[in-house]
Amino acid sequence: MALWRARAALSPLLNRLLQPASFPSVNNAFRGFSTTDTSLRDKMMKQMAHLDINAQVGTCMPLASMRIGTLIYNIEMNPGQGGKLVRAAGSCAKILKEPTSKYCLVKLPSGAEKLIDSQCRATIGRVSNPGHNTRTLRKAGQSRWLGRRPVVRGVAMNPVDHPHGGGEGRSKSSGSFGRVSQTPWGKPTKCGRNQERKRNGKFK
Repeated sequence: MALWRARAALSPLLNRLLQPASFPSVNNAFRGFSTTDTSLRDKMMKQMAHLDINAQVGTCMPLASMRIGTLIYNIEMNPGQGGKLVRAAGSCAKILKEPTSKYCLVKLPSGAEKLIDSQCRATIGRVSNPGHNTRTLRKAGQSRWLGRRPVVRGVAMNPVDHPHGGGEGRSKSSGSFGRVSQTPWGKPTKCGRNQERKRNGKFK
């Protein structure tokens, strides 16, 4: 109890002594330290503000503001339309020429070179998850989890189920006449319509 009373009596005196005004020299030292710290922080912020924005991955800007050799993705085809090109996992495009004119030359992941309006926007960097194409599904049910239904070949069906069905082996022919690729409803595909018309003698 006596200790508690002593602490209560000394607490106002300690608070008065620990105020910064009681120690002007210490107060000036801390004040100078805080000023130096603030000025140093301001200098660092200014340096960060003047960094080359092309080095910041994830920045979205017009192609006219980028440099040659920049890796980009999510590219617009028309200004203000939104990203349309290079959006698959792990893909990226590359700027081949300095975008000084109205159009910018971009090399797509397919290897094709495309002229895109310099006012179109794109994001700097590469799309994440580059190993998406290398993963293997553990079982057929995993494809069903992804919403993919099974695809059965037409040659594996019966004649009543598909135009390619039937036969003694893996053959799409019917008799002596070769049969073109068709849909399950018998409509020609893969330019099969022209081949069928040529076979019927409608044009040479």
